[in-house]
Amino acid sequence: MGPVLTPELPIRTDRLLLRLYTEDDLDDLCDIQARPEVARYLYWGTRDREQSRESLRQKIAASALREEGENLTLAVELPGTGKVIGDVLLIWVSQEHRQGEIGYIFHPDHGGHGYATEAAEVMLRLGFEVFGLHRVIGRLDGRNLASARVLERLGMRREACFVQNEIVKGEWTDEVVYAMLADEWSKRH
Repeated sequence: MGPVLTPELPIRTDRLLLRLYTEDDLDDLCDIQARPEVARYLYWGTRDREQSRESLRQKIAASALREEGENLTLAVELPGTGKVIGDVLLIWVSQEHRQGEIGYIFHPDHGGHGYATEAAEVMLRLGFEVFGLHRVIGRLDGRNLASARVLERLGMRREACFVQNEIVKGEWTDEVVYAMLADEWSKRH
């Protein structure tokens, strides 16, 4: 693996533009992060404008993978509109074991169109083909069936269900882990 992953950006898919976040994305990010249905299965609750501003600072800084533990976060924009409808990320989990993790968050008004799958597939491609990862996982709250469907459409396999292993927003929740290996990615593509 190379020491730094800085993909050539922006990345265009059939329907989306993936790019780095900028300060101009604050309004769109606030709109996403203030929604209870977005935060429902996440560790954090709804965010006000100041909290979203801090989140945006972190997303702007997540522009490359330089070392284990860092993440690359890309804004997902609908081309021609300039509107950010969500984001995707790739976390460098382990250098020694060449492992990563993908994640995604999308505005609920844009759900059901396959955008999360289309954008997350880019992160898998970067992880396997550019960064040389051996294994990539996706983790989710066991109640989040929509997110599970995204990972399944990507060809990831359900590997584990940890029953009531975390307290999220005051209640016990299951954590489900999906995974894909580099050779499984290669066979699909």
